[in-house]
Amino acid sequence: MKEYKSSTVKVGNLTMGGDNPIWVQSMCTTDTRNVSQTVEQILNLEKEGCEIIRVAIPDMVAAQAISEIKKQIHVPLVADIHFNYQFALEVIKQGIDKVRINPGNIGSEDKVRAVVSACKEKGIPIRIGVNVGSIEKDLLAKYGPKPIAAVESCLRHVAILEKLDFHDTVLSVKFNDVLQMVETYRILAERVNYPLHLGVTHAGTSFMGTIKNAIAMGTLIQEGIGATIRVSLTAPPEEEVKAGWAILKAVGARQRGPELISCPTCGRTEINLFDLVAKVENIIKDIDKPIKVAVMGCAVNGPGEAMEADIGIAGGMKAGAIFLKGKVVRTVKEEELIDAFVEELKKIV
Repeated sequence: MKEYKSSTVKVGNLTMGGDNPIWVQSMCTTDTRNVSQTVEQILNLEKEGCEIIRVAIPDMVAAQAISEIKKQIHVPLVADIHFNYQFALEVIKQGIDKVRINPGNIGSEDKVRAVVSACKEKGIPIRIGVNVGSIEKDLLAKYGPKPIAAVESCLRHVAILEKLDFHDTVLSVKFNDVLQMVETYRILAERVNYPLHLGVTHAGTSFMGTIKNAIAMGTLIQEGIGATIRVSLTAPPEEEVKAGWAILKAVGARQRGPELISCPTCGRTEINLFDLVAKVENIIKDIDKPIKVAVMGCAVNGPGEAMEADIGIAGGMKAGAIFLKGKVVRTVKEEELIDAFVEELKKIV
């Protein structure tokens, strides 16, 4: 399949799609009506590297809270709305950066036209989001709960917006099943050129959910598909952001801060590698520079196998070596390794 090339849309101060970075996003778990709690969570997510944040809009009070939330945060804010077009009109008035609403589910053409007109006036994009649970009954009857049914459902919503000459649109078609999710986005990428929001819906806990998202997103990103990602986990949203960045780093799509590589240990290991890795990980967690750091258990998996690392530790018998780009610069006792590592690290960051 040829590499997907999407159009672009503006989401606040970010441009999504085209040759722009793949943006990492998450969704607040707070009650949007509670401004202080919502702002606190958003600011924490910002620290983790979240670049776009979505909030639920269950009623008009939540919609009216958007303006106050926006005053206190620094990233684009997306309103998640289902069915009620008045909530959409209100968040647009309050300064939202993007609206997630499916035009086919909000009623009459007049209601859709009102939302589209307001979005056009303010330059606000709309995300259409379809998952297996929202596919129309006639499509389920025709195809079953399969990728082609989700794509056809999504395109119905797209057609409504295009009829109103609205094209600042982002699309998502999510499945819980990894293979179905990948197939769905591939089909959609053949049919449209809008920016695509990647996600595996209700993926599960941090462990299995991250694995499912990594396989699905990694596959699609390598094919050029994906303008933004949300790793959906039954976990604090900060974990979603960490997982999102890890996935982008792993496929070479983005780099933020250090990448830590380490060996799994084996019978050759004569140093407390687990403890050493934990200490190094804590030391580098607040570094912004995109360096590669290695912690290796022995000479076999030391500077040679990790020669691409900017800095690393290779363990030995109650001792270890500090190396830079595969070259050993210091050899010290085990208890001195961390101090020596920090000294050498300061020279390169």
